[in-house]
Amino acid sequence: MEQHHIELIRQAIQLAQHNIKHALGGPFGAIIAKDGVEIASGCNSVTTGNDPTAHAEIMAIRSACQTLNTWDLKGYELYTSCEPCPMCLGAAYWAGVSKIWFSANREDASLVGFDDSDMYRELSKPIEQRTMKMSALIPDEGRALLEQWLKKPDRVEY
Repeated sequence: MEQHHIELIRQAIQLAQHNIKHALGGPFGAIIAKDGVEIASGCNSVTTGNDPTAHAEIMAIRSACQTLNTWDLKGYELYTSCEPCPMCLGAAYWAGVSKIWFSANREDASLVGFDDSDMYRELSKPIEQRTMKMSALIPDEGRALLEQWLKKPDRVEY
């Protein structure tokens, strides 16, 4: 394994340690890199920013996209102190991240109070069986909106 992978994952862990030491949020840090070079980083700031989406991976993805002036991170890698939760994993997929490297896994995280197992189970269920109730309203109008988008000749595909 190339040494830069170890160095970058250790940097993500150091970001998380800094977050713990300075009470800036949860114990998570993340880095977006390309070819072993850090492009952006992020730390968890859920509690300090009152933002439940402010996970380290999300913050790093946002920062990288702003830095690079793009929404497309194909060819970039995500290094994170812990296996991403479903939200962060989804964001990495949407951004096109090529590979995720992590240190602690989700079972390790659950042992200290960060348990995503319910979310993973819920997402595997059909909508009507989930604990969070979901209902469609005016689906014809929603489909018409999507068809309007499809007919837009200058739309940007992503």
